[in-house]
Amino acid sequence: METHNVETLTNQGTIELLYRALQQGDASRPSTVAKVVASDVEWWFHGPHHCQHMMRLLTGEPPSQVSFRFEPSSVQVLVPGHDCVIAEGWEGSHVYWVHVWKLKDGVVTELREYFNTWLTVTDYSLGAIGWDMGRCTVWESVPKDLGRGSLPSLLLAI
Repeated sequence: METHNVETLTNQGTIELLYRALQQGDASRPSTVAKVVASDVEWWFHGPHHCQHMMRLLTGEPPSQVSFRFEPSSVQVLVPGHDCVIAEGWEGSHVYWVHVWKLKDGVVTELREYFNTWLTVTDYSLGAIGWDMGRCTVWESVPKDLGRGSLPSLLLAI
């Protein structure tokens, strides 16, 4: 198996493990979360201030203050050989979220968290396949019940 394929599987597995640990309330003690998330993780957020749920979980705020449960509908590596993993999910019909995780040596170094935001991820380094004005779309949001309203849209370049 090629090195980048092993890394791809490891990065996706790390993020899936992280979500399972968070679902089990594992964030408030030295744990899986502390092992896979850098203490100086860089975090970007787009959405309503009161929806900063993941950072609250990662910093170990008491569960009584964080009632949101992240149950991703999909977790996938954006581009084989890259260090980004993306997860998305829904909380009822009114909340859609996307997390873009960047890893280095199996440890999360960056998290971009988006709430109720349509996200398109592009890679400018892929070459001519799928190019649109010099970029290649590698992932796009698929929020359910989109017909009920519109969401702001962002472009993330990797």
